[in-house]
Amino acid sequence: MKKLSLFLIAALLLSACNKDVKLSFETQHIEKSTDATIVIDYPKAIGTKSVANKINQQIEHVIANEMNMADTPENDISVSDAVSQFDKEFRSFKEDFQDSSQKWEVKVDGEVLYESPEIICISLLTYTDTGGAHGNSRTTYLNFNPETGTLLEQKDLIKNLDQFKIIAEKAFREQTKPKNNDEPMEDFFFGEDFQLPSNIGFANDGLVLLYNNYEVASYVQGITKIVLPYDQIKEHLKVNP
Repeated sequence: MKKLSLFLIAALLLSACNKDVKLSFETQHIEKSTDATIVIDYPKAIGTKSVANKINQQIEHVIANEMNMADTPENDISVSDAVSQFDKEFRSFKEDFQDSSQKWEVKVDGEVLYESPEIICISLLTYTDTGGAHGNSRTTYLNFNPETGTLLEQKDLIKNLDQFKIIAEKAFREQTKPKNNDEPMEDFFFGEDFQLPSNIGFANDGLVLLYNNYEVASYVQGITKIVLPYDQIKEHLKVNP
C-alpha cells in the first residue's frame, strides 16, 4: 500500500510538472554585411528553461552547420561563433583571390511551421553561396516534443515505416504526376526503391514529405513537397497532430 501511495504521488508530481511547462517563440535576428553577407532569422524558444534550451540548441546546431566550411559537422558551436567563422573564411578567401569579385552569402529564414500540444515543427530555409554557378538552398524540418524539448526522429512519429512507405509512394506518384505512371521508382531515386525523405514535417494541411534539391532524380526540379492529409494517415502516426 505504501509503495502504491508513493507511486501515485510521483505520478501526480510528474503530471503537475508537465502542466507547468510554458513555451513560446520569438524571432532571433542576426545581420552582418561588413565582409560576407549574413542575414539570419529563426524562432527562439522562451519559457521553461530546460525545455527551451534543448530546442534552441538543436536549432542553432543546424544553422551553425549550414555555415560550417569544414568537412565534418561541429557539435558544440553557437550561431554567433559560426557567423564569425564564416566571415573569417571569407576574408581568407579574399586574401588568396584578391581579384575575385565573389561575395559570400548566408540567409536563414526560420519559422514555427506547426504547433500543437503533442508536436512543434520548426522549418529552417537556408541559402548559402560561396561561389560556383549558383548558391545552394536547403529546407530542414525539426520536430520537437513540447513537454520535454526532445528532438523527435521518424521512428518517434510513425508507427510502422514499411507500411507508411506504401502510402507515401502512392501519394508521391499522384502529386508529382510523372509522365509515365508505369515508370519504375528506381528511375526517380537513383537506382533505389522509393525512399522517404530525411525531412518530414507537420503543417496545417497535413504531414509534409519534403525532398530537397538532388534528393530525387532530375525529372523533378527543385524542392518537392508531398502533403498527406491527417485524416488519411492518423492511424499510422504515433503523435496526434
